[in-house]
Amino acid sequence: MATLPEVLADLDAESAALDRLVSALPVEDWSRPTPAPGWTVAHQISHLHWTDSVATLAATGPEAFLRKLGAVDDPYHLVDHAAAEGLAPPAELLAKWRRGRAELAKALIDVPEGRKLPWFGTAMSPLSSATGRMMETWAHGRDVAETLDGPTAEEHLRPTARLRHVAYLGYRTIAHSFAMHGRAEPTQPFRVELSTADGELWTFGPEDAPNRVTGPVLDFCLLVTQRRNPVDLALQVTGDEAGEWTTVAQAFAGPPGAKREPKR
Repeated sequence: MATLPEVLADLDAESAALDRLVSALPVEDWSRPTPAPGWTVAHQISHLHWTDSVATLAATGPEAFLRKLGAVDDPYHLVDHAAAEGLAPPAELLAKWRRGRAELAKALIDVPEGRKLPWFGTAMSPLSSATGRMMETWAHGRDVAETLDGPTAEEHLRPTARLRHVAYLGYRTIAHSFAMHGRAEPTQPFRVELSTADGELWTFGPEDAPNRVTGPVLDFCLLVTQRRNPVDLALQVTGDEAGEWTTVAQAFAGPPGAKREPKR
């Protein structure tokens, strides 16, 4: 399990990679539609800035965060509305996102040891909050990179060792995924075995678990962030509960997202 400084360092690196990708874009490219229906490149960055901001609020003003959460009257469209409301000219949006990233890192480091932070659906530790931000930054950066052309976008699509945080979160949220879809939690444990581009094997869960998911780490991360339909991924699944999980997998908090349509 990674430490908070390790996750924050990888989050900073992941954010910087996406920053390099979008900061060089012509203004008109910020309006290009991404694979997320209704979202442009600008929506993706606006969303990242918004979630960084509310995560900072949860760390620095938990009571204010809970009041903000209690005022939400349409949770199923909260994310879409917030992304749209945060749109701004690219230079302004970039500056806000950069400031917000720095503020979040400091806020999480300053949280007193043992304190949990409120969030959408459950409280979490600063480490879990940072891991969630890492997952979101990678997933939304993936949407942006798939929208664009050129060597910088191609480089951004290549999996890195930072995916270990996304994969770990995907494993830890297996029961959460069932609950968010109104289904009974699995009764048997899961074993996840993921191969990396460097030939390593990342494993989670007991070796004798009846539910098993194996395959490339990139495919697993695309599944748990709902960036690909299960039929488009090279994952081998054993066990009825594991098979059901592939239809509900989500590493993020809140209501179930809109699944991606199959590409084949």
